[in-house]
Amino acid sequence: MRSAASLTPIIGIANAVVLAVAVVGLMVVPSSGEDPDGRAGAAVGQQTPQETPQQPSGKPEPSPSQETGQPPGVVADPEFARQVGANEAGLVPVLMYHRIVAKRHAAIDRTPGQFRQELEKLARQGYVPITAEEFATGDIRVPAGKFPVVLTFDDGHPSHFGLDAAGNPRPDTAVGIILDVARKYPEFRPVATLWVNREPFGLRDRAGQEAAVRWLTERGFEVANHTWAHPNLRAVPTSQVRRQIAKLERLLETLGAGPSRTMALPYGNLPRVKKAARAGGWEGTRYDFAGVFLAGAEPSVSPFAKKFDRGAIQRIQSNGKKGECRKWCSQYWLEWLNKHPDERFVSDGDPQRISVPRRLRGKIEAPRGAQVNAY
Repeated sequence: MRSAASLTPIIGIANAVVLAVAVVGLMVVPSSGEDPDGRAGAAVGQQTPQETPQQPSGKPEPSPSQETGQPPGVVADPEFARQVGANEAGLVPVLMYHRIVAKRHAAIDRTPGQFRQELEKLARQGYVPITAEEFATGDIRVPAGKFPVVLTFDDGHPSHFGLDAAGNPRPDTAVGIILDVARKYPEFRPVATLWVNREPFGLRDRAGQEAAVRWLTERGFEVANHTWAHPNLRAVPTSQVRRQIAKLERLLETLGAGPSRTMALPYGNLPRVKKAARAGGWEGTRYDFAGVFLAGAEPSVSPFAKKFDRGAIQRIQSNGKKGECRKWCSQYWLEWLNKHPDERFVSDGDPQRISVPRRLRGKIEAPRGAQVNAY
């Protein structure tokens, strides 16, 4: 079987095929039998805590990991990296979701049951969620021996997030389900990236939008840019590309979520001037993203790798192995990564170091050379 890296020449074709099938073929994919569970893990060695700075009172200063709910740091040396099987040059699944609805109307829809099943499978296999911003910037704080996964949601649909009368997330939404799975699996960090348009989560009133964004961002979720009106950026002039992105940036900054560090391309289509999606401005509003995300159709290379393209980051559509998804969607790729563990990103637990088997040292980009911990 070809490795994910060998598929690079056909990424553009696969991306277009997956999206075309999703949009044109409004056939519901049966849920039965599409998500058999597999278990994979990595041995975790003894972690070495970093020294904790002292306050004048003599009490330990809370670490950033304690404040954000992320694991305490370790200091990874070659022997520790070997013990946990660290490979921070490996592939990372960036999963793409759209509507989470009880009755699917399009191939890219998922039911709450299917979504929960996939999250629990990820949790059992040792995946830990991080945001798209954390991934794109290389701020990967995942316990040693575990695997990062990025949960992303396009379009800011009401099924992604909503607050009930008591101010709590509705349990049938994507965020509600993520939180519930995290309660069942405490190591499954409850964060995700929600890319929104001009009416986040179907909310039209500014107060409701502000409350939603505030609730999410205060708890580590990322709310970021998916353009103002979801146009095909490939089909509009460059001036309109900048307008669509900057106008949504204005809204997000007003709501307290800006400036965005990442954006997802509507339909996965890059504009004709590729760099216009990454950075630019319109009528005094500037944007400069750490990462621009496509719509399919394979795991992303490591953000530390020489081949990592911040302007076109790969994602995987969440779906079973039916039709075109036989090779391009989440069930296929999660199974593939389990069968090819040497290809998967495995954390060393130390965000200051990049641990890799010695044979992979050459894959890391040169500016990060001082961080490399090869074994």
